[in-house]
Amino acid sequence: MPTMTTSRERKLLSERSSSFHGKAVVHAHAQLRRPKTDPDLLLSWRKVGSPKLEVSPQGPQRLTKLLLNVTIQRSLGAVHILMSPESTVGDLVAAAVRQYVKEARRPYLHSTDPLEFGLHYSSFSLESLDQEAKLIKLGSRNFFLCPMANVGGVTTTNTKVSSSSCSNQAEMASKTSAPWLKFINLFL
Repeated sequence: MPTMTTSRERKLLSERSSSFHGKAVVHAHAQLRRPKTDPDLLLSWRKVGSPKLEVSPQGPQRLTKLLLNVTIQRSLGAVHILMSPESTVGDLVAAAVRQYVKEARRPYLHSTDPLEFGLHYSSFSLESLDQEAKLIKLGSRNFFLCPMANVGGVTTTNTKVSSSSCSNQAEMASKTSAPWLKFINLFL
């Protein structure tokens, strides 16, 4: 049964079909308005995205917080810690162990005493950092934390002699490898 169409419906159908066939429909009364913009929008975004800076009356700006990443040995991801630049390596180790335990990460730590851990620049660095060094002087924001070696039940903390379990494992691997592996470079 045919339906009755009104003149308004016929007009809409003709506009649709004309636009489909390439004829542009011009509406004089429907102009697009440009939204009003804030000229300082870009500057305000930069202020939000920038690191926290403190303005001192006598000179340039200085950092007030550092975001540090500490990867703990045998752990899957880094622990993120926000600390002041004046903090020491010992403070960072304590905060990293505290945050690791708080997040209930695995594998569980054998001890939560920060003095039983050594902080390194990376997992390939055998010498641990000095516990009294300032974080701002280290020049890095990514670190590696591994347990210190226990010698006779006493944890050694001398940084001149590499005493962490990381270096002990590396030394043991070099001593226990087969002697013929040392000559492998001659064949290449």
